Amino acid sequence: MTKLVTILLAGILTNNMVLSKFLGICPFLGVSKKLNTALSMSLAVIFVMLIATAVTWPVYALLLEPNGLGYLQTIVFILIIAALVQLVEIVLKRFLPPIYQALGIYLPLITTNCAVLGITLLNFTDSLSYVESLFNALGAGIGFLVAMVLFAGVRMRLETADIPESLQGLPITLISASIVSLSFLGFAGIVG
Repeated sequence: MTKLVTILLAGILTNNMVLSKFLGICPFLGVSKKLNTALSMSLAVIFVMLIATAVTWPVYALLLEPNGLGYLQTIVFILIIAALVQLVEIVLKRFLPPIYQALGIYLPLITTNCAVLGITLLNFTDSLSYVESLFNALGAGIGFLVAMVLFAGVRMRLETADIPESLQGLPITLISASIVSLSFLGFAGIVG
């Protein structure tokens, strides 16, 4: 149980997909302008990460690897993730149209979100069991949510800040993202 909690907390803080591994930057920068869209996107990513891990782990461990087809994992995982994102998109469009409209083009981009693919691949790189992989995916998803919500707050503050003209827009967004990312390096501790 301690190992599962450690995996979960590591996914949220020390191995944060966005702020430590720099995966999933596109939605991080694109959808974090408003808190409600950041939260909605994060919940969708958590769901896709969990379901993708729940599906890809057995496909790899029981189908691809035993048959010598492990080299196909990236292609197979992308196809599985794309199908799951389509499912999420259909559900949101049908049952939650305002969230579907708010996420816009970024919802289909979950398919190409390297954080989702990254977590499914890292589960095997780190030799995690099925349950450990699910906890890792949950931790990564919650870490994505934490990063998105924190950065949405920062960006809301930036809207009212007096920023020099040369730094307005993308430059101040990237500077702010780097500062938020630096704050998460403290969770890893000092190595030396």
